[in-house]
Order: sequence, then C-alpha cells, then structure tokens
Amino acid sequence: MWRLLLLLDVLPDGFEGRNALELPQTGTEVFPIGLRVPVSGFRFTEKQCSNGVSVYLWAMEQSVAIKTLAEWARAGRVVFTVGDLAKLFPADQRRTLLAALGRLVDEGVLARACRGVYVYVLTGDPGSDVIERIAVALRRGHYSYTSLESALSEYGAISQIPVDRLTAMTTGRSGVYRTPWGTIEFTHTKRSPADILENTRRVGRPLRMATPQAAWRDLKRVGRNTHLVDERALADD
Repeated sequence: MWRLLLLLDVLPDGFEGRNALELPQTGTEVFPIGLRVPVSGFRFTEKQCSNGVSVYLWAMEQSVAIKTLAEWARAGRVVFTVGDLAKLFPADQRRTLLAALGRLVDEGVLARACRGVYVYVLTGDPGSDVIERIAVALRRGHYSYTSLESALSEYGAISQIPVDRLTAMTTGRSGVYRTPWGTIEFTHTKRSPADILENTRRVGRPLRMATPQAAWRDLKRVGRNTHLVDERALADD
C-alpha cells in the first residue's frame, strides 16, 4: 500500500544514492514542508493528478522488512516494541510506521502481542518462552520476575492455575495484558533490586524465578488466596 508523501512539482535528482531524501521547501496546506524521510528500505512512485501536479508516494519495502526481522530472529530476538521497530525502520512520523506495521501484521510477518509490542512469526512458532519475552519488553528498564501462582505451580505447591497465565512481580506498574500466547499479570513490588536478586534464581528463561519462600511471601503480601498452597512442597524444595 502506498502512503501519500508530499505534493511536489519536481522530485530532486539523484536521491537514490542518499541515506535519506531531503524534500525541498514546497508543499500544500495539508502536507508538511521540508520533510526528511529514509530512502533505504522504501520505494517511491509518481502519480499525475488531473491538474498536472506530480504526487509522489512511498511505502516500506516488505522484502527489506522481512530480511531485517529474519536477521534479528536468527540472533534470538523475535519480540519488539514499537520503539525498537522505529529504530530498525526509521520514519519521521509515528503514524507512518504504525501503518507499515499494520501491513506486516496483515501479511503474517508480525503478530500484535498487545498494545505497543509485536512478535515476528513469519517462520512459525516464536518459542515456548515468548510470553516471558513479551513480559520483559512490557517492563523494560524494571526488575521483573515470575512469582505468585506461576512460580508456586512450578514448584508443585499449587495446581489449580490456568496454564496460559503468567503471574509476575515487577518494580514497574501493575497491569494485565492479554496476548495470543496467554495473559500476563504484573503486580508491583517495592522490594529493592538487591532483595529481588537475592530471592530469585535464573531458570534458563527470560525472567528470573522467585524462590519458593519468596513466591509464598509475595502471595501473602498481595492478599491472594493461600488456601490452595501446599506448604509441605515449599519446605521440601
């Protein structure tokens, strides 16, 4: 799909070899003037209006987008925020980027995980840990870890929990996000980074896991139902 870029009488010569196209100071009341747009990864075409004015349209090259995303996928990165994608496919206007991302979703290259987060799905299953990757992207810059019912379930201390729900503590804000891979529930914690690191462990996945006792303490602190927890399983760990 082509996006209307600007009305110009003359398109500057030789722009194909530049990293970006500097449009001259001409335009209409509707479109901005002096607009700078990237050339690499985009294609242009010219349309003639009935009044003889040339209309230049542009669009992101799907093949370039797929190649770039595939390279990141081979490096182990399949989850992206809109901010990440803005750096990969630079465009001056956010709505232009969002329109391009919408087309990539329609064409099965990306899947919209939730507001502001996308997953590369062209090559198939993005992996069993994709929901944790999405969680990390949603609370980037904060300490987050698997806890509460999700952690206690893995330790065998609780069984009646939906398998498609991830419960996590975070130093960021609380919130619930529904994705195609399950629901992520964040609960805010005031624990210090040192306390979090001391009471969590690496489990070979994107999120750290609370120790059994830390998950139990979190559950009681936030006022969740404790009647289904087998405390003997916590002591056995």
